Amino acid sequence: MTARILVVDDVPANVKLLEARLSAEYFDVMTASNGTEALAICARAECDIILLDVMMPDMDGFEVCRRLKTDPATHHIPVVMVTALDSPADRNRGLEAGADDFLTKPVSDVVLIARVRSLTRLKMMTDELRMRAITSLEIGMQAPERSAIADAGKGGRILLVDDRQSSYERLATILAAEHTVDVEPNPTEALFHAAEGNYDLLIVSLDLNNFDGLRLCSQARSLERTRHVPILAIAEAENSTRLLRGLEIGVNDYLLRPIDKTELLARARTQIRRRRYTDHLRDNVQNSIEMAITDALTGLHNRRYMESHLATLAEQASTRGKPLALMILDIDYFKSINDNYGHDAGDDVLREFAVRVRKSIRGIDLACRYGGEEFVIVMPETDLHVAGMVAERLRRSIAGEPFAVHKGTKRIEVTISIGLTTLEQKGEAVADVLKRADTALYRAKHDGRNRVVSQAA
Repeated sequence: MTARILVVDDVPANVKLLEARLSAEYFDVMTASNGTEALAICARAECDIILLDVMMPDMDGFEVCRRLKTDPATHHIPVVMVTALDSPADRNRGLEAGADDFLTKPVSDVVLIARVRSLTRLKMMTDELRMRAITSLEIGMQAPERSAIADAGKGGRILLVDDRQSSYERLATILAAEHTVDVEPNPTEALFHAAEGNYDLLIVSLDLNNFDGLRLCSQARSLERTRHVPILAIAEAENSTRLLRGLEIGVNDYLLRPIDKTELLARARTQIRRRRYTDHLRDNVQNSIEMAITDALTGLHNRRYMESHLATLAEQASTRGKPLALMILDIDYFKSINDNYGHDAGDDVLREFAVRVRKSIRGIDLACRYGGEEFVIVMPETDLHVAGMVAERLRRSIAGEPFAVHKGTKRIEVTISIGLTTLEQKGEAVADVLKRADTALYRAKHDGRNRVVSQAA
């Protein structure tokens, strides 16, 4: 696993030491000697992770981190402060500035590399989601960066897994000042509890009696419903080896006992903010996928989706020797509706028409807006006779009840014409089936509209 690591330190010896350690693990290393230079490199998106010194002449590390985390273009880049400062106040100040971790010099090679690898995995996952969500911006959806920066990381739902009463009571009391906290002292029930609770953060003690806390973390990572929930591990100072193992299997962050109250809250906020950000990215990806295949006005599938999916349905029908029915529907005199009542009324008709279509077809049938006032319905495993019955039922549904427009203040009569055909010849081109249905539709409109015309293969 490779990544571009930016080492920021004004002491050349420190830079050389970190560069040698990271290069030995096949990371690509970049360097900067001051905060201004570091910010410029990050603005050009040239690094994946930042190892940041605190004591620098022009701008200290706290300020550099704060600027990175408040800039929409760079706030997602993980920052690890590596410094000689070792007081709880300095560590908490770094975490409050947005740092993902705060390591005190001298840092062991094992700890440093484990942390960098863990954050590399996180950064790669986030980058993939960000790349997939780019189209969301192009179709007008809101980017999550602004809300992520404004998010204080409070008001989360936390599951605390700890079987020592004195420990979980103290931790729960601290966390309850900013979050909703559930305590699960029984580790054998914790995974079920986590899967059902829709939590923003799992906090797991690695010092459970008669149970391996790391196994619980591993199980949470392998379960679909908890795979993306961040995990904060808590352990005794002498258990550093287990903590490093935890980072390898997917633990996001850790704390050593005795727990500092401010640090616990700061690390919890960091993980919850990141969870919300990645959830927003995933939602944007899902919404952009749905918008790419869905007609915004009617909620039916769009023509692009129909053309790709119809080919699949036709191939399946040919392979299995099953019929496939296809009908093209056209709203009669739709232009006059727009001309006489306005385009808002036309939109009302299209929306209500889509509702009635859904009520008239099966779940396996495919309903699409083909363009304008034309629609296509594809019905797998349906012969011409049955499809004709469905088409006639739909025609009556449209003609039998006026359409409400202008918020119900007016009601207008609407009818449709339907051209119907089936795919029955193995390997027949989809374009030929559509053309045949379109020819049938033309006959229906030529013969007086408000009717169904079938045309066999």
